[in-house]
Amino acid sequence: MLKLRLPAARFLCSLFATVVLAASVTGCASDPKNKPETKNVAKLYEEAREEQAAGAYERAIKLYEQLEGLAAGTLLAQQAQLERAYLLYRSAEPAQALAVTERFLKFHPTSPAADYAYYLQGLINFNDDLGLLGSLAKQDMSERDQRAAREAYDNFVQLVDRFPDSKYAPDARQRINYIVNALSAYEVHVARYYYTRGAYVASANRAQSVLQDFRAVPASEEALYLMAASYDRLGMTQLRDDAVRVLRTNFPKSAWLDRIGADFQVEKRWWTLW
Repeated sequence: MLKLRLPAARFLCSLFATVVLAASVTGCASDPKNKPETKNVAKLYEEAREEQAAGAYERAIKLYEQLEGLAAGTLLAQQAQLERAYLLYRSAEPAQALAVTERFLKFHPTSPAADYAYYLQGLINFNDDLGLLGSLAKQDMSERDQRAAREAYDNFVQLVDRFPDSKYAPDARQRINYIVNALSAYEVHVARYYYTRGAYVASANRAQSVLQDFRAVPASEEALYLMAASYDRLGMTQLRDDAVRVLRTNFPKSAWLDRIGADFQVEKRWWTLW
């Protein structure tokens, strides 16, 4: 399964730095009364950026929040809001970070940074870092609760659909593929759980959902095996043979075919003796 590393944030600094500079020049040339305020905005922005670069996220978050109020209604305020959301995410405050991005998209749906907002939402929900407990348990994404993964999928799909030419779109497409593989693997994980506990109807149904809800995913191979094995245990030979046939057609070199042969031979011998 594809493994991805979370990239560093791609900020929209060039656009908004230009806005700061333009505001400063315009303020000085047009209206002397705006000089102190403009100066404060530019200074506050630079101070926030310095604190962020130094890793002082908590201080930077507060400065960006001040900047949002001081520069309200400007592109710079939008930039400050997104910077704050990213730093909240990096500070392990995903709920707060999501709340900020959701508010941003609600009030600025046509912002030039809307694509980044969707991308950031996806990254927050993607949450590839399992943390200490996940590492100790040797979990992967396919074994965890999939609510956040599905939300990340929705975020990335919105980004790709609405902004197909965005610079964030290529990475979003890779993450979509990863999430689809993870979600299908999760369904197989559950089907396997049911099978090992003798819940063969539930196992077959869960495995079948992989074939119905996903297309051309690696998990389909084991899903077909679990369907065949579950139907075999239930004595539903026609459905079992159909699943085996599909498995053999789509995965002719599958190791599951050898396992099916061995498992089913044992079952048939038992039936014969009975």
